[in-house]
Amino acid sequence: TAAVLQWIFSFLALAQCCLAAFVLLALSDWWMMALLYAGWLWLDWDTPTSGGRRSQWVRSWTVWDYFRDYFPIRLIKTVNLDPKKNYIFGFHPHGVLVAGGFGNFCTESTGFSRLFPGLRPHLLMLPFWFRVPVFRDYIMCGGLVSSCKSSLSYLVSRPEGGNVAVIAVGGAPEALDARPGALTLQLRNRKGFIKLALKHGAQLVPVFSFGENELFDQMENPTGSPLRTLQNRLQSIMGVAMPLFHARGVFQYSFGLMPYRKSIHTVVGKPISVAQTPSPSSEDIESLHKLYLQSLTDLFEQHKHTYGLSNDQHLTFI
Repeated sequence: TAAVLQWIFSFLALAQCCLAAFVLLALSDWWMMALLYAGWLWLDWDTPTSGGRRSQWVRSWTVWDYFRDYFPIRLIKTVNLDPKKNYIFGFHPHGVLVAGGFGNFCTESTGFSRLFPGLRPHLLMLPFWFRVPVFRDYIMCGGLVSSCKSSLSYLVSRPEGGNVAVIAVGGAPEALDARPGALTLQLRNRKGFIKLALKHGAQLVPVFSFGENELFDQMENPTGSPLRTLQNRLQSIMGVAMPLFHARGVFQYSFGLMPYRKSIHTVVGKPISVAQTPSPSSEDIESLHKLYLQSLTDLFEQHKHTYGLSNDQHLTFI
């Protein structure tokens, strides 16, 4: 519980605390330290878009084992992946806080390096967070990198291979619909990652995280409601989603910001072979996109019974 609590704090409040600490340091007698860090920040500004700066030590902290066991989180491998190639993992669904994505790809608690030797996972995150002093350095230690186009291109264009770019494709809009039982994915018009896969010849791998949407409840926010309109407006301005979620507390189970203790099983599917096409046409993109949707559907249908879903539950793409 303590391990998950510190993760919730890191996700919701650590960036604000780091920014406040930097400002206070700049206004104190220790302002020279803030100036030196600002110089370092300027020199290091492009690192989040150039593969980041991962730390195997941070990724292997014991606290992440406790984090894994709270839910618990499991990573399921279906096929071997060639470490000489680069991959784009499409992670679905986004969920509220991408707990499965973090636990599986930003830590070694579920054994990613053991299951996929020679591959280096990088979870893509909104560029906004890499502008926050100190916080940016901490999240990069786990393998988080910027989700901008140049960042993804850098990862999947490395000639030596071995890079895995993990994208929660549904993004912020999908987070606003993340609640128990939800199987609707924002994917019908998400084709940017398909175009980059074609451009660089990166292999596409569908990944479905069973249980990701079971961790939190949300206030009702149907499309067209005043709350949803406000959330969409804030998202367009700030670039981040503002889901009003709740679940359980630390010492009681009726209300709080701690996630429910529901199992998460993240299944990594078979790679889709992609031939490099430097200037892909609309037809190329559309064809590969349809193939990706079908592969993701097949992955879901093949494993849904194993993880407690019924025959009449299917994915819906919007």
